[in-house]
Amino acid sequence: MRGMNTLVSLSPLLLALGGGLFTWGMTAVGAAAVFFARDVDRRVMDAALGFAAGVMLAASCFSLLLPALALSRDGPLPVWLPATVGFLAGGAFLWALDRLVPHLHLNQPATGPEGPRVRLSSTTLLFLALTLHNFPEGVAVGVAFGATGQDVASLAGAATLTLGIGVQNLPEGLALALPLRREGLSVARAFLLGQASGIVEPVGAVLGAAAVTISTALLPYALGFAAGAMVFVVIEELLPEAQAHGDTDLPTLGAMVGFAGMMVLDTAFV
Repeated sequence: MRGMNTLVSLSPLLLALGGGLFTWGMTAVGAAAVFFARDVDRRVMDAALGFAAGVMLAASCFSLLLPALALSRDGPLPVWLPATVGFLAGGAFLWALDRLVPHLHLNQPATGPEGPRVRLSSTTLLFLALTLHNFPEGVAVGVAFGATGQDVASLAGAATLTLGIGVQNLPEGLALALPLRREGLSVARAFLLGQASGIVEPVGAVLGAAAVTISTALLPYALGFAAGAMVFVVIEELLPEAQAHGDTDLPTLGAMVGFAGMMVLDTAFV
């Protein structure tokens, strides 16, 4: 408990930066598997992507939306309004980025890249896709730490959310590094690009924390925003990629396990 009290005394921006660096580091750990294997069984990868989707869905619910609703109970607006507005705004923001930033999903070579037509390599387009994916995760971590104030319980919740996002970043780093290796990139370059997709997470974390520390009234909207952005990524990217090879059972079971694991983390130890 003394250690938690010491952490609470730190600046939310510093805590958010640390959380973002941790999740980025976990992306790097996942990408580092490219040093030991050139490929991973497709079924294992599909299950891992499903697991990541389940973790993100549970984190959106238990770490973001439920706290957003709780914060609105004593406010002048209907309890559901701030979280709903933030949730839809987060999805709309990711939708706009999806339209404006050229990118290529892992299992999308047949239909080509999304976004504006540009002359970029498939490696760059894959990197941009994972970078778009990672930004809302960083924002979620930052908003959670920005909400801590002097509350040890809130800090524990933010730490749990960070741990969950970090764990689900492991297969994401691997999911980018291995295809790059198969395309002919060197092991070192595949690793560097794989881990670099997570560099936006500490940036998003600091921005998210800064937004809610400027005005506490923004907090339920910001929590909803982070949840909406993460759910958009799950539905638009993670689950379709996990099921692209026709096997829907393994990704679904992986998502169930990921959701249950994150739910336990977020309720049993906070």
